[in-house]
Amino acid sequence: MSKKVLLGMSGGVDSSVSGVLLLKDGYEVIGAFMKNWSDCNWRADQRDATRVAAKLGIPFVTFDFEEEYRAKVVENMFEEFEAGRTPNPDVLCNKFIKFDRFVQEADRLGCDVVATGHYARVAPSSLQRTPYNLLSGLDPNKDQSYFLWAIPPSVLPHVLFPIGEMTKPEVRDLARRAGLEVAEKKDSTGICFVGEVEMRKFLQQRLPKDPGNVVTTDGKVIGTHEGLAFYTIGQREGLGIGGGEPYYVIEKRPETKELVVGSNFHPGLFKKELTASQLNWFEKPTVPFSCQARIRYRQPLQECEVFPPARGGIKGGGSDGVLVKFSHPQRAVTPGQSIVFYDGEKVLGGGIID
Repeated sequence: MSKKVLLGMSGGVDSSVSGVLLLKDGYEVIGAFMKNWSDCNWRADQRDATRVAAKLGIPFVTFDFEEEYRAKVVENMFEEFEAGRTPNPDVLCNKFIKFDRFVQEADRLGCDVVATGHYARVAPSSLQRTPYNLLSGLDPNKDQSYFLWAIPPSVLPHVLFPIGEMTKPEVRDLARRAGLEVAEKKDSTGICFVGEVEMRKFLQQRLPKDPGNVVTTDGKVIGTHEGLAFYTIGQREGLGIGGGEPYYVIEKRPETKELVVGSNFHPGLFKKELTASQLNWFEKPTVPFSCQARIRYRQPLQECEVFPPARGGIKGGGSDGVLVKFSHPQRAVTPGQSIVFYDGEKVLGGGIID
């Protein structure tokens, strides 16, 4: 008897090709579209997903997760920006929606596994305490393991990433050969499920403007800003400072409402240490340990050592926190963003930068 799989279909080429591969492997496939946000292009994406499901000859359902998405992803995003941090909504969407709420629906429909079009892989582990590993996708340009660090380890045995062994050009080529209308469809960008919006305008729906001075690292006032919540460490665009050398956000000072800017090479923009908390481990080594990590999507892996948070007199991260010391200084370490730990292609876990 073939295994039953619930496939998340976004209307894009990656999840559509995932359906082709699952059918080829003999799975009984149900296609499912997740409606998570009303103020976006969801109807066009749903239409594309419906057409692909019809082409593949599989049943198709739509789930409305907007209430959960608003409560657990969007509300968190506003709270984090208001607190001066820069969150990653894609991480929360994977944690609470795609690999929690969606998995619940799969159980309700009697499915054995769920599948998505992520560029990542799941493989059996040699360790008894962690039967499955999360691995990076084979295409280094599309690997999405960075966004998956927070999903529950318990779901890994029930997850398939059919395109994880493929490159993007191979995916598009297979879509063409399968006669899928979405073969040339552009990849979605912007906030997960919300789409391409101007972040400041999106945040200003809820967060009031709170102006202050833009100052250089030597204290010179060179402009004003609309509120510290609307800026992130390392940001260059949208500072409203015309002419001269480009400036980058170095620091935010809530007590004086000052946005501190400097050159791209200013020492304040680089740090060799950070603390992280809200950790999730697929395979937790004994601390301290050495590994690789990345602090942003597509960043080349960086060598580092991981310690308990109070090591070296640096506090932070709470009881579940860690202190990370990098071999080389890291540019624009941003509170609220994710740090993900790797052992080569294996994802060990991750956390939120304090």
